[in-house]
Amino acid sequence: MTTAPAIELRTFTTLDTARGDLLDVYAEVRAPLLHLPNYAVTAFGERLDRHGTEPGFVAVLAYAGRHPVGYAYGNTIEHGDRYWQRTSPAPPEKYTQRPAVALKEIGVRPAWRKTGTARRIHDALLATRGEPFVTLMVNPAAGDGKVHALYKSWGYEDIGQSQPSLASPVLTVMIRAAC
Repeated sequence: MTTAPAIELRTFTTLDTARGDLLDVYAEVRAPLLHLPNYAVTAFGERLDRHGTEPGFVAVLAYAGRHPVGYAYGNTIEHGDRYWQRTSPAPPEKYTQRPAVALKEIGVRPAWRKTGTARRIHDALLATRGEPFVTLMVNPAAGDGKVHALYKSWGYEDIGQSQPSLASPVLTVMIRAAC
């Protein structure tokens, strides 16, 4: 890992001022997949708009000067949330009995990968939270398995699978303590 040049982390609790930057970074991060319906910028924008209205929404964006270079966003999920309902097998109750934070998306522009930027964004987002657990879904094939391995190195463990939509690949559901 190389050392990240200076970045500024900004936290947003609404999409008003962050939406354009989120879409901009997403388009570069997912460029090789944009031809697939689930990864199209329009599909992401629709998910983002829905997630932005859900309880506990927060986004953290990293900027190098005025240029956004990475992001993560998530929201609060409760017992009975569709997130948990789509997870198979059903997750242990210790994870679902209290609110958790669902990390819905994280991405860093290719030039900023392997600099620690993703971890800084991730940790800054979690620093804003009070939930005991954080969960995320990852495509196990992403980066030939490297993304899944990265999350494991951050302390996440596999607890099941989910297919959030018919257009989505089957994802691995992971969880860890939020602090």
